[in-house]
Amino acid sequence: MSVLDVASVSLSFAERTLFSGVSFEVGAGERIGFVGVNGSGKTTLLKIIKDEIQPDSGTVTRSGVLGTMEQFACEGSERTLLDETLTLFSALEEQELELEELNDKIDAGSCSEELLDRQMRLRESFERSGGLTYKSRTAAALSGLGFSEEELRIPVMSLSGGQRSKLQLAKLLLSDAGLLLLDEPTNHLDIKSVEWLEKFLTEYKGAYIVVSHDRYFLDKVTERTIELENSHVTSYKGNYTRYLALKAEADARRRKVYEEKTREISRIEGIIAQQKRWNQARNYVTAASKEKEIARIEETLEKPEDAPDAIKFSFRCGDGCGNDVLDAENLRLEFDGRELFHGVSLSVKKGERVFIIGSNGCGKTSLFRILMGQYSASGGSFRLGTRVKVGYFDQAQQGLTLSKTAIDEVWDEYPKMTETKVRSALAAFLFKGDDVYKKISELSGGERARVALLKLMLSEANFLLLDEPTNHLDIASREALENALSDYDGTLLVISHDRYLINRLADRVCELTENGAENYLGNYDYYIEKKQERSARQTERPSKKSEGENLPAGDNDYKRRKARESEKRRLTTASKRAEEEIERLDGEIAAKTEELSGLADYKRAIELSEEIERLRSAQESAMERWEAAESALGALEENADD
Repeated sequence: MSVLDVASVSLSFAERTLFSGVSFEVGAGERIGFVGVNGSGKTTLLKIIKDEIQPDSGTVTRSGVLGTMEQFACEGSERTLLDETLTLFSALEEQELELEELNDKIDAGSCSEELLDRQMRLRESFERSGGLTYKSRTAAALSGLGFSEEELRIPVMSLSGGQRSKLQLAKLLLSDAGLLLLDEPTNHLDIKSVEWLEKFLTEYKGAYIVVSHDRYFLDKVTERTIELENSHVTSYKGNYTRYLALKAEADARRRKVYEEKTREISRIEGIIAQQKRWNQARNYVTAASKEKEIARIEETLEKPEDAPDAIKFSFRCGDGCGNDVLDAENLRLEFDGRELFHGVSLSVKKGERVFIIGSNGCGKTSLFRILMGQYSASGGSFRLGTRVKVGYFDQAQQGLTLSKTAIDEVWDEYPKMTETKVRSALAAFLFKGDDVYKKISELSGGERARVALLKLMLSEANFLLLDEPTNHLDIASREALENALSDYDGTLLVISHDRYLINRLADRVCELTENGAENYLGNYDYYIEKKQERSARQTERPSKKSEGENLPAGDNDYKRRKARESEKRRLTTASKRAEEEIERLDGEIAAKTEELSGLADYKRAIELSEEIERLRSAQESAMERWEAAESALGALEENADD
């Protein structure tokens, strides 16, 4: 049974076709991810489905109740957060009040058959409609989205924009809609709240379409993926990761078929040319037949579409720093008499990739601002290592000047660059033509993030502090950033709730709480595994004590064994990464050395020599990391044998 049928929908703005001939169905209970680059028209298509915009052609047919966040807008309401959410269940609240009145009358001795019958029918309806659980479900939803008990009593008019978005999401999830349209539902949510949302959606009985750039989230909650690209949609069976594989296979097939057909056309054209050279009547008949054959092939010839433009860049690391990049001890921060965190100690070594996670409001960004000298710590100290050059990506992008154009924002930071080089750099970040003259104030969040990333790329810093670098970026831009950071040979300290990014890049996850920072030697999945193991041990601990087991000693042995395993895994990863980098640099050095051989251009020869020297320096650094990791692995094995 279909709850949504989109048939041949097209829409154009001015001379641009946003999408054409879009058709797809959504069945009852289907879980669909909707992907596409920023500006491809995803949100506009959702507005057509919601009947907010009329298409140029085509139809949209819905059945059942449609749930959208906008319909639950509650700006300016004087109700408390909890009361506003409970307005969803006003019918149940009225039934509850009537039941109380009926109970009071019956308790007072009014036991007429009509009254008892009304009470019975009303109670059955109340229970059937979820009357016994609606309050607990509401409280659970708000708690799961990160609201504390104190916040439930705050008037809606006093909530922040992010809190209002979460309130709308809670009302949407609690509604009885058979189809939900979720446009970037993980925005403003910390990891804990996103995990709650994932659990809710996996248990949800209705259908939903979710637009999101959060790939980890899409993998968790979707079973089908619809892609909007080059003005049309393609449907793939599977979550985001499966969609990537299927799309790659389909693209490869299309390219192969196209190449085979174009080769066949070329072969036949050769025959036609030969027949015409022979210049006999029968040859012209053959040539005409072959031309018809080409026409038939061309009718089915489908040229593979070019992928949408994506940013292309790499981070270059400047002069090498010492092995100790950052040492922070017992940092504490207090605002207006409220302690944000205390006891935060953190050590970052050269080449490490450390990701900081924690709930919203725990002080992650404030910690970075202490390290950047923008805030003064209320206690503790920190020290940057020798020759450390810090590059900082601020998620609020306060380092951008709103009145400047994009080209001036970059050029003023790097005045020694020529205009051509600045424009080329901006083009790599998708600012082309007159786009470079747009003011920062006119740019979208994603465009501002790209300007900030470009400035960071040009800095050649050897220690990058990145605060939510994937916010506002579409999936293609996130993947480009991941690739650039993966190839970066400097040191990373990153705040992120992008679990896909953490899984791909992290050597270590650092969880920040009000009581300090706790380290997990691995990626995000490893962090979750360790948290679950700890929770299981805490659950088992009372029963083990009752059985008279010597828990502390066993627990310590377990921790030591797991710590060794974690360290071995980290060192093995570091060794492998360094070895791959050594091999990659070998290839680059060989290629540039070959280019240098016999080169007559003196200026180019100087440039190549400098590049080769830089590559050799980077290779030496990678070799040092490899040797250190291998040495530490050897020592770890010896200690394990002892």
